[in-house]
Amino acid sequence: MTSPREKYSTQIKQKAQELGFSECGISKVRVLEEEREPLQKWISDGMNGNMAYMANHFEKRLDPGKIEEGAKSVISVLINYFPAKKQTDPEAPIISKYAFGKDYHFTVKEKLNDLLMFIQSEVSPCNGRPFVDSAPVLERSLAKAAGLGWIGKHSLLINKYYGSYVFIGELIIDLELDYDSPFTSDHCGSCTKCIDACPTGAIVADRVVDARKCISYHTIENKSEVPASIRENLQDRIFGCDICQDVCPWNKVIMPTQSIDFMPIEGMLEMDRQDWMELEPNTYNKIFRHTAFERAGYKRLIRNISYLKE
Repeated sequence: MTSPREKYSTQIKQKAQELGFSECGISKVRVLEEEREPLQKWISDGMNGNMAYMANHFEKRLDPGKIEEGAKSVISVLINYFPAKKQTDPEAPIISKYAFGKDYHFTVKEKLNDLLMFIQSEVSPCNGRPFVDSAPVLERSLAKAAGLGWIGKHSLLINKYYGSYVFIGELIIDLELDYDSPFTSDHCGSCTKCIDACPTGAIVADRVVDARKCISYHTIENKSEVPASIRENLQDRIFGCDICQDVCPWNKVIMPTQSIDFMPIEGMLEMDRQDWMELEPNTYNKIFRHTAFERAGYKRLIRNISYLKE
């Protein structure tokens, strides 16, 4: 006989699929004790760069129960964002694939809110909150705990079916559910392609990325001047970096996303090198509004473009 918890979990996963999520897994709220030492060392070694917020709320990062009072379950979801199209001009500065469509923070969070309302109205009364790359949540570790994949040597979650080109979101709720088994195997094996391919040596150890050497960090998060050692190795990247993902064998056979929200914004991929060089505020606001580019803003993007002239 199916227990109420099993029934609830099945209903939730079916609804997640209807909402467009690629994968859904559920884990029990617990302290992620295995992450304590690696996270503490990463921070104490200064590998978070200027992202001071990464050092805040340390215990909350390890314990979802401290984020949402009375929480019992973490519903983790993945959504494939791998694009079917590429930038048309091979000479154009390169932008990260995750930025081709709408800002995922809003899109994924909206879907999670819909899932939460479904649970509250159709499954069982409960309290909870959605999280999408927000608040002190170790989303990759939680997704692994929910059986959705393993952490690759580039420190990103890898799913067997969708590779690492996935957005991750969570619902932390106070409802007990049936829990998935954590993903315990490692399918990277002896492969070191991501480590070998990084032009700045940012992957300093297995599953350890030093933000101070990372192209993605410097072109998006770093508000100061980018160090010369990084500028010399940008390889025409002006927003984010996919090098470690592009070389990963698990990303060679994935299907493009079917989500309308992550289809390329009109006009973005058609911009040639000259269009980027001459990018004006009005054009930026027209094309890049409500996209991930707003994280960096116009001035920082122009700063990055200026490095192409060196």
